[in-house]
Amino acid sequence: MNSPGTPTNQQTFDELLRHIRQARQAVFAHVNTALIDLYWWMGQAISEKVRGEAWGKGVVAELANYIARNAPEVKGFSDKNLWRMKQFYEMYQDDSTLAALVRELPWTHNTIIFSRCKSSEEREYYLRKASAERWSKRDLERQINALQFERGILGAKLSPVVREVHPAADQVFKDSYVLEFLGLPEAHREADLQQALIRHMKAFILELGSDFLFMGEEYRVQVGSQDFYLDLLFYHRGLAALVAFELKIGRFMPEHLGQLNFYLEALDRDVKKPHENPSIGVLLCRDKDQEVVEYALSRNLSPTLIAQYQLQLPDKKLLQARLHELMSRELPANDNNL
Repeated sequence: MNSPGTPTNQQTFDELLRHIRQARQAVFAHVNTALIDLYWWMGQAISEKVRGEAWGKGVVAELANYIARNAPEVKGFSDKNLWRMKQFYEMYQDDSTLAALVRELPWTHNTIIFSRCKSSEEREYYLRKASAERWSKRDLERQINALQFERGILGAKLSPVVREVHPAADQVFKDSYVLEFLGLPEAHREADLQQALIRHMKAFILELGSDFLFMGEEYRVQVGSQDFYLDLLFYHRGLAALVAFELKIGRFMPEHLGQLNFYLEALDRDVKKPHENPSIGVLLCRDKDQEVVEYALSRNLSPTLIAQYQLQLPDKKLLQARLHELMSRELPANDNNL
């Protein structure tokens, strides 16, 4: 008879534990869906009563007290929450796509999204992201504070080769990355930035996106008799490609691309697997002139992009001004196509 520690029993135990976890996740998902359905139904009922002028604030407060008196074990039905349920229903009742998405997230996540997001596009973005990447409540709040939706609209500055080789790269990379979690002072060295990113790798991957896998720091590639070291190396599952990050604490300069292109050539020749796509280079710098970036990337023959990092949460008004400027530039071109 096998002892508890034998490989055979260990394999069986692992399989049983996997089934337990899957069953628990299924139960939690079912309970959450049932709870969201209940809140939806409550919101619909209250909305219809209020719209028909049969109910006002006093009646809703009376309902909350009635539930508390007759079912003290039932929590979460204060008059404040009942009004939230009404708002929840009214916000999504005419959008079947979002109405389905809300059932994939806990109530707390839903209240954050419908109370803080101003447009259906923004709500859909965070509903999808929070569900797909399994964001915690804290993660969701941080991403909204960091204006991930608005930054995603701006898009990253990609070289033409990136767009050709990786058509989906637009959906993966950002024009700027918010690294307020590093706690770095304004004056810092590249080594400080690199070590801080490594110490806070979980938060950095949350900022990058869940498909990024960290492969190493100071990643060594050998060319001829010389060793070269990449600052940070990742693998992106969706793009099936290595992604090399080079860090610069100053303003982007065109000569920075030469070093990055060299690293990408070494990765593709000596590290990339045959089934993987060409490697991508990200030059992450503290500042950049958009026109200089455009000139530098226009004839660059490697799949590279230039992104900027900032150490504080972005200013929403400034970012909205940038978006407005970008849209104003695109309107004449779009009008010509009419």
